[in-house]
Amino acid sequence: MDVVAVLQAIGVWVCLILALTGLIPVIAAAATFVVIPFHAFINHYGKAKPYLPRVAIVVPAWNEGAVIGASIDRLMKLDYPREALRIFVVDDASTDLTPDVVREKEALYPGNVVLLRRDKGGEGKAHTLNHGIREILKDDWMEALLIMDADVIYLPDSLRRMTRHFADPDVGAVSAYIREGSSDRNYLTKFIGVEYVLSQPAARRAQNVMGAQACLAGGAQLHTRENLLAIGGQIDTSSLAEDTITTFETQLKGRKVVFEPHAHVLAEEPRSVDALWKQRLRWARGNVTVTARYKNIWFRPSGNHHLGAWTFGIVWFSLWLLPLIMIASSIGLAGLLFLQQDFATNVFRVLWISAALAYLFILILGSMTDAATSRRELGQILLFPGIVNILVMLTALFPKVMLVWLPGLFGTTLSGATLFWLTLAIYIWIPFSMVVAWLARTADRTRAGRWLAPTLIYLAGYGSLLCAITFDSYLKELAHVEARWDKTEKVGRVATN
Repeated sequence: MDVVAVLQAIGVWVCLILALTGLIPVIAAAATFVVIPFHAFINHYGKAKPYLPRVAIVVPAWNEGAVIGASIDRLMKLDYPREALRIFVVDDASTDLTPDVVREKEALYPGNVVLLRRDKGGEGKAHTLNHGIREILKDDWMEALLIMDADVIYLPDSLRRMTRHFADPDVGAVSAYIREGSSDRNYLTKFIGVEYVLSQPAARRAQNVMGAQACLAGGAQLHTRENLLAIGGQIDTSSLAEDTITTFETQLKGRKVVFEPHAHVLAEEPRSVDALWKQRLRWARGNVTVTARYKNIWFRPSGNHHLGAWTFGIVWFSLWLLPLIMIASSIGLAGLLFLQQDFATNVFRVLWISAALAYLFILILGSMTDAATSRRELGQILLFPGIVNILVMLTALFPKVMLVWLPGLFGTTLSGATLFWLTLAIYIWIPFSMVVAWLARTADRTRAGRWLAPTLIYLAGYGSLLCAITFDSYLKELAHVEARWDKTEKVGRVATN
């Protein structure tokens, strides 16, 4: 065998390995959803029972005048003993009517609502929370601490459903299902609603089964007093992912974290690509910190917790590295196309047929975990991958229809050269779709953004938007850009009926 042939063979193997990395997130996602039905048998409900500890609710608030009043009113309507509830609103030096609104509620609900005002604000959510937690821990009244956001609305039975898990002393924290609850949803909040269905009542059920939770919802996390003290009596302030770090620390201390899918909390989510980008960039950069901080637990099984399990690690890294995996897979496919075109076609079909089948499975099973939201957002579910990605899946499933018969309907036959370059464009579409998502953010800031940004997202897919944000987090970390807490603007769109 001559040198050229050897190099070509090596190139084919390298490209094949790169291309097949695209199967990692597909298999990880499908395997996660395979686990979900086992939640009917492997869950914490056997140890849960009616339990009503004294709950202190800490609410960080900065310029939340439009939403904080309704949130307090709804908390006071919870199906929970009023004498066992105290709401501590920590005003982070707001410049709007937030303190005035809270004082009105303090007078309306004496003994149940307390205003704590910080003179110096702008240090971030964790610092604001810690100010309230320090005050709450000064006496022994609090038996459980609920951390929430100022804009979220708890359904009446939500807190009672969460506290029942504390009947088991091994449970340190419980999280609820945060649903997108805007009364006037737009295309983006509908996509977020679908994302939340797939990532919370679906994926977090699977995490309950696997025994390791990735993150307590930042706006709905309930801790026992003992757990709060065990993790240091405060929230981590060194990262933008304080909720994830709290979740990890709880489990590392040997306590269980439980996701309660039947405790529903409604939240107002970003309505523009730019606002969503800022919010998720904060989350993504926080996850970089988490991944580095806990480098010694990954893929190291422990009898004390399940964070080091291979299953949990693969799921975590397949999501965190998803943009790089997609780029690597596209490079591999493109390389195979130039080296062995027929072989590249077979690999492409394996990848995309697997992705199509996995998505269909995830779509069906995930939708069943919140049938009401899924029925309402059926259009967004179908278009979640993006129109171009759907066309690529159809090309993998039915190549003759898409590349021969369909062009024939328009009186066109694709030449060999045209077919080659079209195939190359299909193979590298995934990385390019992230560029399209970035263009959507750019367009979102312009006058044409009202129609152009949605068009680009529908073409590229909501998943590509999230991948683009994650990729941006890589760039920001490499450039050592200062990590900032950009507050998501809320104006009280959550439907309270």
